Amino acid sequence: MERQHITIIGGGIAGLTTAIALKRIGRSVTVFEAAPTIRPIGSGISLAPNALSAFGALGLSEALQERGHMLRTFHILDHRGRTLTRTSVPEEVGPGILCIHRADLHAFLMEQLEPGDVRLGRRTVDIHQDAHRVIVTFADGTQHRTPLLIAADGVRSVVRGRLIPGVSPRHAGYVAWRGEVEAPVGMAGTASETWGPKGRFGIVPLGRGRVYWFATTNAADDDHRLAQYRVTDLQRHFAGYHPAVRDVLARATDGTLIHGPIQDLPAMAHFAHGRVLFIGDAAHATTPNMGQGACQAIEDAVVLAHALRTTPDAAAAFRAFEQERMPRTEWVVRNSRSIGEVGQWAHPLAIALRNRLIRQLPPSFGQRRYVRINDVRFEPLPATLTRGTDARHTSPDRADGKPGNDVAHAAPSGSPVPPHARAAGPEHGDIHHYAS
Repeated sequence: MERQHITIIGGGIAGLTTAIALKRIGRSVTVFEAAPTIRPIGSGISLAPNALSAFGALGLSEALQERGHMLRTFHILDHRGRTLTRTSVPEEVGPGILCIHRADLHAFLMEQLEPGDVRLGRRTVDIHQDAHRVIVTFADGTQHRTPLLIAADGVRSVVRGRLIPGVSPRHAGYVAWRGEVEAPVGMAGTASETWGPKGRFGIVPLGRGRVYWFATTNAADDDHRLAQYRVTDLQRHFAGYHPAVRDVLARATDGTLIHGPIQDLPAMAHFAHGRVLFIGDAAHATTPNMGQGACQAIEDAVVLAHALRTTPDAAAAFRAFEQERMPRTEWVVRNSRSIGEVGQWAHPLAIALRNRLIRQLPPSFGQRRYVRINDVRFEPLPATLTRGTDARHTSPDRADGKPGNDVAHAAPSGSPVPPHARAAGPEHGDIHHYAS
């Protein structure tokens, strides 16, 4: 079978992880990224065990864990600081939740690629395809022809807008702010999410004495007043919350504040459109309430590499990919949106009822949901050396729970119900297995 060159539009987590996975199976790739330079932007992110399992198939999970902070306990609190529920990651599940700054994850992924694999400052403005090729037009007027294209250009995908103009992001009903601060005393190893009448407030340790924080409040996506909020406005907004929230905001600065609406995508009819395949947020953007946005993009990369490795032609591989991925990602998007709606309740009576029910739930509550997310393993991909690897990266991490298998258990950012999941190994040589 001819190994066709593959072009990837978008140099974020989805695009870079896909490039790494495709190079593992011997494909040549080029990633085009709109940004002219790589800058340390963004805030924290948590990687659940399904994402670490996917990185394990690439032989990268151990090394990646060295870049972040492994977390074992996650608390959900009411706005007065009283515990609604608490989860500690069981030893048999893994070493914990990997909390890492998005910029550190991006740098790690870039290290696994050759310098010429990623081309910056190439903003896509148009796309056409015929029976033989895809033609990409960039903002500078240049064009690029490729036999296959992977669209990994995010929730506001230009590629999707050209090929499927009827699919656009939908607002979840609330907006978020994010930031990173020096950890207040006693907070460096504790993760929590606070639910209250003014919205939610999360605190996640990143290691090295830093914490990532996020805040949400109900609002329209075009609320220009909230878009202009400064730290002092957030301090007033959350003034009635417990001391940990106020301590974090006291250390925040306007220069590090990131604001934006929370959005997801309605289910697409197909991820594959001719010679173009949509992945990551371009295909199935989700709200952050289950901490699965990046995790599902990372899964996409490994599933696609396996499909292209084992399926005779690209069209068949693309169909196999969407048959595997569409039911799972639709389930994540749907459940994450529902969780966010409950977490954003603002009426005092509704909040009181919700909190009382959460306190009364047995420890096993939510187990099936999170087993379905986290109980997944991937067959190792070939150990092709890439730039930035060393001896630790030359063989895939194990998938049997023994040393070398770096599967962690995630209580993800924005997760309203702490997860309880049990890891499971590969079944009968399956490429991957999704627990249901």
